[in-house]
Amino acid sequence: MNPNEITTTGAPSLAERLAQVLSHSVRTEAVYGTPVERNGVTVIPVARAYYGFGGGSGTNAKSEAGTGGGGGATINPVGYIEMKDGRTNFRPIRSSVVPLVAVSGLVAYMLMRSMPRMRASRRIDNANWVGDVSE
Repeated sequence: MNPNEITTTGAPSLAERLAQVLSHSVRTEAVYGTPVERNGVTVIPVARAYYGFGGGSGTNAKSEAGTGGGGGATINPVGYIEMKDGRTNFRPIRSSVVPLVAVSGLVAYMLMRSMPRMRASRRIDNANWVGDVSE
């Protein structure tokens, strides 16, 4: 008997089905990709994996039963390991979104902060206006 194989009598429960799915998908290869070697440099892709599963079951007064469950996973690249000349370095993949959001937020803050001064300046200009000077 294979120790990784789940056997049950009757239909597998929700927990058993989730365990089967996890045993096939949660592997080292999900985080560390297949190494690639070119010209004496080996590169190993690195990712961050998140898995989440949930489920439940219940019955009501009419002896009706129900079960349900679901799950999801996401795997995001975070960098790569570079092996060259006997040295190993982790090279992160930097996202350009975070600095862009930070700069956009700073610009929005500066604009909002200057709005009262711009309005006050406009009121002063309108109060000093005496009419059309181009005759």
